[in-house]
Amino acid sequence: MIGPESTAQRQFAFTTRAHVAVDDATGEPIGLDDLDTRVGWLLDLIAAAGTELTARLWQPVTFDVLAAGLDGAGRRLPAQGHVAAARLGWNPHYPDGIYVPSRVSRVVTAQVMASVRTLAFRDAAIAALSERFDPVTGTLAPPTEPGDSVPLGFARGVQRQLVAFSRRSDGAKSTRLRITDVQEPPRMAAMAGLSAADRQLAQLTAADHELVLTVKLPTSAAPAGRAQWRRVRLTAAIPAHLHGRAITDWHLPALVLDRKGLLWRCAATELIPAGDLTASTVAVGVDWSPSTLGAAAITADGPAGLSSDYRGWTYDDRGLGIKLARLQTEGQMLHRKAARLTRLAATAPPEVRAQLETKIAVLDAHRKAVGIKRGKINRELAFHFARQVTDSAAASGAEMIAVEDLTTLETRGHGRVNNNRAAQSARRQAVTALAHTAAAVGITVVSVPARGSSAQCPGCDEPLARPGGYHTAWCSGCRVGGNRDHVAGVNLAKRALLGKCKATRRRGRLPAIQVAEHAPVRKSRDKTSPTPRRPRHRRVRRSLPTATPRVGVTPKQHVPAPQASVWDTVEPAPPQGDAGSRDTRTSPTHATPVADSMRST
Repeated sequence: MIGPESTAQRQFAFTTRAHVAVDDATGEPIGLDDLDTRVGWLLDLIAAAGTELTARLWQPVTFDVLAAGLDGAGRRLPAQGHVAAARLGWNPHYPDGIYVPSRVSRVVTAQVMASVRTLAFRDAAIAALSERFDPVTGTLAPPTEPGDSVPLGFARGVQRQLVAFSRRSDGAKSTRLRITDVQEPPRMAAMAGLSAADRQLAQLTAADHELVLTVKLPTSAAPAGRAQWRRVRLTAAIPAHLHGRAITDWHLPALVLDRKGLLWRCAATELIPAGDLTASTVAVGVDWSPSTLGAAAITADGPAGLSSDYRGWTYDDRGLGIKLARLQTEGQMLHRKAARLTRLAATAPPEVRAQLETKIAVLDAHRKAVGIKRGKINRELAFHFARQVTDSAAASGAEMIAVEDLTTLETRGHGRVNNNRAAQSARRQAVTALAHTAAAVGITVVSVPARGSSAQCPGCDEPLARPGGYHTAWCSGCRVGGNRDHVAGVNLAKRALLGKCKATRRRGRLPAIQVAEHAPVRKSRDKTSPTPRRPRHRRVRRSLPTATPRVGVTPKQHVPAPQASVWDTVEPAPPQGDAGSRDTRTSPTHATPVADSMRST
């Protein structure tokens, strides 16, 4: 039951860093550099074991088992990755003489199962698309079954893999390929997801705006026994923006190492207002724009039908988009240069090859730094955009925000550079940030179909004209128009309001509306805000000001200012008492008679 005071639970992620580390048994402090070293040993063990297990499972029978979803006894595989791996007998192996606790093996198998389960979908898509692939022409035949269709961007990526495989195999015809045929097994990331472990490996407590994590860490790079795994108590500060929020549970973090040292990737569960999607009457449509990150417009559903003022709001990225474009160009240049040096190093003499490899390492380091900087800017851009849209929606009384379905959204027709720039924008990150920010105030974010949102009129559903170029839109029949992104926002909000009762919900995804319905959206003439002040023409005072003499002071001769008129082409004469000035004119005639004579002519 959803009411005005009802709440719901949602999970969110944040990051923090430990500032204190002590040995849990003795209480002796541990330096943060020593802590990073011991965590690095743990991550090396997990990454090596995960990579070995993934390579061992990289065969078609693995994906067949995952597709069936049953173990050897015919039972359904559980959702927990480490439990499913234990039932199937998929256990990691370690070098001889190294002791690793069983809870660390749980972490390894959970991460491997998450990666392999994600690739199971790609394996099924490659198997289906390879049957429609022609190695001679390098094209895909149209799908014959409705279930065979996949997003176009995903299909193009698989097509490139099939073309590369065809070149390696000299164009040999193969009716059915698997993911194990066209790509190598992935490498396991150096990360320790402690959520798969129990209290024997790690436990987390929160008190006084601090998180205390107790975890077992090795004391050497190759621990030989149980005694070389000791508990360490880490203390980290809870970020300030989480203070005062209704958080009900703190989850075990994932440990990673970056340039600054140990980083916690934490998750928590909090209570938020529960929004009723079916009762929404005002929606905000967000259209992704190639020139900026997005634009928004409002549509309302009332007794007279759908209405909108067709006056949208365009997001100002504060110049971050230009900076991202520059960094993207720089990263691509570094990649091309490193690739060229790699080709030269393949056939160079040994002494030249060593020099080229040093240059390649420097270029790779610079490219990685550029990528890190782009990631930070994208995160800042996404959350700033989400906050702006959420504040605008809350101020207008909206209960729903409609965004375009990113799986069917492709940027085309703007040139190679602009298409690539728009494809690499932080749209998906902005959607995640928007869903997180809007849920805190009880606003639901839904995805709607994107096709035709910028090309069709919200009133009559007919194609729009472009009288002023690409960024304008106008419907001569409905007499509405404006910025094409604002018109698209009206269309998206309309589709959300019409399909709100047919939205489908999937775990881990936004509520989705699959079909775009149409209803006319009239232009609202309701006055919702005060009339803005407009600049008026200010009349020029043509009468001469009268001088008021001051009492007790010898008054000076008053010289009036020249009249503000377009006819004032002659400069005024200097004061009469200034006979010795260099500015003395030959003719003491005032400007006013000249102007009057010009008017009379």
